[in-house]
Amino acid sequence: MSRRSDHRRAAVFALYQAAVTGRELDEVLDRDASLFTRALAHAAEDRGEELDAHIARHARGWTLERIAPLEHAIMRVALLEMLHPDAAPGDTPIPAEGAIDEAVETAKTFSGADAPGFVNGILAAVHREIGENQVRP
Repeated sequence: MSRRSDHRRAAVFALYQAAVTGRELDEVLDRDASLFTRALAHAAEDRGEELDAHIARHARGWTLERIAPLEHAIMRVALLEMLHPDAAPGDTPIPAEGAIDEAVETAKTFSGADAPGFVNGILAAVHREIGENQVRP
């Protein structure tokens, strides 16, 4: 696993597995997971309440419980990087648009036909709400 997007995807899948199995995050993270993957997954879990508040505010007609666990994990990781670009160690933080694009691509690859639009809609709404200038000093 060498590309950052692969590490992000690994963090998403660990969050997903923890959610559906009820196991601890450290139990479902691959033992060879990178520091970046581990930090990203733990930061998304630790800030889950904050991230979920953004998701819930923009998921019109949907409760958090109705959102599929995989899409929920995808959005948490993307939002974490949008709102807290230094939450996981790495070279350069990903721009918000990059986080949204990666999240949509992950949803296209691993989720149902409606998921990419749903993920994009929520993440884009949060991005508009917070404004790029407010996210990055």
